[in-house]
Amino acid sequence: MTDRLDSLHAGEARAETDLNAENGAVETGASEAGADSQLAIPLSGGSARSGDRTDDLVVDAQGSTVEREVNARILEPSRALVPSDLAAPTLGAADRFLRFAYRMGIPGHTLTSPLKRPARPRVAAIVDGPLSGDRASGVALRAGHFLVHGVKAPIAQMDFASSSVRLTPPFQRVVHGFAWMRDLAGACPRQQAAPVASRITARWLDANPRPGKGAAWDVEQVGNRLLAWLVHAPLVLDDVKLRDRLLDSMAETARWLDRNVGKAQDGIGLITGWTAIVAAGLLLSDGRARRLFGEAGLARALGDCIAEDGGVLSRSPLAQMDALALLVELTACYEATDRDPPEAIATMMELLVPPLLGLLHGEAGLGNWQGSGATPTEKVAALVRASGVRTRPLKDVRQWGYQRATGAKTVLQFDAAPPPLPRHARTGCASTLAFEMSDNGQRLIVNCGGAALAGGMVPHRIEQGLRATAAHSTLVLDDVNSTAVHIKGQLGSGVNEVEVDRRQLKTNQGAATRIEATHDGYAARYGLHHRRILVLRDDGSELRGEDVLVPVGKKGKRGKIGFAIRFHIGQGIDLRLSDDRRGASLGLPDGRLWQFRVAGDAAGELGIEESMWVDGQGRPQPIEQLTLQGLTSRSGGSFSWLFKRMS
Repeated sequence: MTDRLDSLHAGEARAETDLNAENGAVETGASEAGADSQLAIPLSGGSARSGDRTDDLVVDAQGSTVEREVNARILEPSRALVPSDLAAPTLGAADRFLRFAYRMGIPGHTLTSPLKRPARPRVAAIVDGPLSGDRASGVALRAGHFLVHGVKAPIAQMDFASSSVRLTPPFQRVVHGFAWMRDLAGACPRQQAAPVASRITARWLDANPRPGKGAAWDVEQVGNRLLAWLVHAPLVLDDVKLRDRLLDSMAETARWLDRNVGKAQDGIGLITGWTAIVAAGLLLSDGRARRLFGEAGLARALGDCIAEDGGVLSRSPLAQMDALALLVELTACYEATDRDPPEAIATMMELLVPPLLGLLHGEAGLGNWQGSGATPTEKVAALVRASGVRTRPLKDVRQWGYQRATGAKTVLQFDAAPPPLPRHARTGCASTLAFEMSDNGQRLIVNCGGAALAGGMVPHRIEQGLRATAAHSTLVLDDVNSTAVHIKGQLGSGVNEVEVDRRQLKTNQGAATRIEATHDGYAARYGLHHRRILVLRDDGSELRGEDVLVPVGKKGKRGKIGFAIRFHIGQGIDLRLSDDRRGASLGLPDGRLWQFRVAGDAAGELGIEESMWVDGQGRPQPIEQLTLQGLTSRSGGSFSWLFKRMS
C-alpha cells in the first residue's frame, strides 16, 4: 500500500493539471464533433447515437460469456419492434371460432369432443427442462432446507398456507411459485430428487386444497407454479399416491388462470400467467382451444409490457431475465409436443437478449440496477445459451435507457432515462444519472442494489432505502430523492424527462466516448436541472465527469442548498484519501491502482463513508463510498472530477 500511496502523491499534481486543463478540451472536442452528432433529445422521442464502435459479447460453446470481435452473422441489437412481430398466429375460421368460444367460457373438451365424457387429466408429453437451477439450493432441499438468498428455512417447519404472513416475497416465490423444482432437478438425478419433490408438493397441496386468496393465488405465483408442475412433471408424477391428486390440481389451476389472468399485478405477472396458460394448452388433455386462447393473450401481454427496443418497461434486469426464462421454457413445451412456437415468441427472445447483455460488466455479471443484485456470470450465460440467441449488447437505447460505453477492458453503464412508470415498477429506484464502471472484471463504481432481493439476508426493512437516490452513484440535492420512493415498490413524482446526447470525440489525448444527460427531477422543488457529462477514453484509462446544476428559469434562486455526489466503491478495493483531501487512491485486489481527483475549484469536502453492496446471491457486502458534499448556490454550480488508472 505504501507503493500505491507514493504513486498517488506522484500523480496528484499531474492529474490535477489534467483535470483543470482538459475540462475545456472536452467541450471543444464536442463542438468539433457536433456536425456528426445528434442534438439533445427527450429520451421518449428518439434514440441516442449508435454509430460508435461497438463491443461484442457472446456466449461460447462452454457457456462462458466473453467480449470479442464476432465475424459470424449475428442478430442486430438495434432492431425495433413492428406490429407484425407480436401478432397472434394467423388462424383459420374453425380455430378462430374455437378461440372465441373458449374465451366466452365454453370448456375445451366440449368444443373438441362434445359427445364424449371429459377425459381424465394427464400430461401429454415430457418436457426437457432447458434451464438449470441453483445447485446449492437444490442440495439444501435434499438436506431438508429451503435456501433463499442465503437464508435457510427447514422444510418441516415451513408454513405452506396461502394466508401465512410469515413468508417474505423471495420465500413466497420459491414456496408458492415452486421455483425450488428447477433447483432440485439440477442438483441430483431424478430418482434422488423425486421423493423430496413429492414430499414438498404433498404438503403444499394439504395446505392449499383449492383455489383461494393470499400470496399463493397471486397470478404470477400461480403461473410459475403451473409451469413448474408441467416442465418438471416427472419429479412428482412417478408417485402413485400423489399423481391423480396433482393432475386434478393442475387442471383446476389452469381453469383458475383462464378466468383470473387479467388480475395480474403488473406486466411480468401478466406474461407469466399467459405463458402458463399456453403451456397448459400444449401439455394437458383437450388443450387446443386453451392454447389458441393463450397464444393471443401472450402476444398482447408481450406487446404491452416490453418496449420496442426489447427492454421490459420496469427497466429491471431481473424482470428481463424472468421474461426471457418464461419464453425459453415455453419453447421447450412446444418442442416436447412437436410443435413450432409462434414467430412472436422467437422474435421476442431475440429482442430480450441485447438489452440484458448491455448491462454486463467485464466479468459478465449484471450491474445493480432497479433493485437487482450483481447476478453472477454463470446464471446469465446459462439463460442466454438456453435461448439460442447470439447477439451484441444493446447500445442504441430508447425506453430501456441504459447507455453502455467501453474502452479496452473498461465498461461504463449509465442510467440515462426516467425511472419506470408506477404501474410497471416493482422495486423501482430513483437512479437517474447514476453510473457503474468496471476495469478488467473488477467493479470500481457500483450501486447498492438488492431491493428486489430484500427478505433474505437483506433485511426487508431497508428495502426502501436501497431504492433511494443516495444508494446510487450520482448526485443528491438536500438529501431528497430525484424521484419520490414509496412503499411496496412504487414511485411518485420526480424525473419526467431525460435529455441525452452521445457522441465520439477526437482530442489530443486520443478518441473518447462522451455521454451527456440532463434530468428534471429537482426542477419543481429546487428550480434546478441536474446535468451529468461522462467522457470515457477509448483505451479505458480515464473517466472524466462533470455534474452541473442548471437553473430552470432565467434567474436562479438565492441562497445555498446542500448537495452530495456519491461514488459507491466496489468490493475488495482499498480506498484512501490523499493528504489534501481532494483525491483518493483505489487499490484493486490484483495490485492495479486508480486515482480519483476533484477539480480544485469545485465546492464541497471529499470524505469516505460506509456503504453496502448486494451480490448476486442476495447477500449484503460491506463496502465504502466516496462522497463529495457541501453547500452550493441555488442559482447553480459545477463539479468536475476524474478517475484515472495509474498502474
